Amino acid sequence: MIPAMNSITAAAQALPSLSGTGAGTAATSTGGSVAAPTPFSDLLTDAVGQVDQLENQAHAAVAGLMSGSGVDVHQALIATEKASMAFELALAVRNKAVQAYQQVIGMQF
Repeated sequence: MIPAMNSITAAAQALPSLSGTGAGTAATSTGGSVAAPTPFSDLLTDAVGQVDQLENQAHAAVAGLMSGSGVDVHQALIATEKASMAFELALAVRNKAVQAYQQVIGMQF
């Protein structure tokens, strides 16, 4: 699994704990210990940072390939595909968040 998806996976696993009786309740893990909930904004910030890190790795791999500094073609291709997939995932999450925001704004009370 690519690193950018780890934050998204953590957010998806934290969603069932949000439907509890109290908004301040902590999620319990399989070991029975209580973990503090992570703010959604922190999860998004971490995911964007990981996407940026993958983009930088892809740029470095392509630069290494072009300069002939020992980077294989398949390594550069894998790095660029990881960065592309991470960006597409981040874009899809952003689009869903914008869509949900627009639905909430469109509600009549």
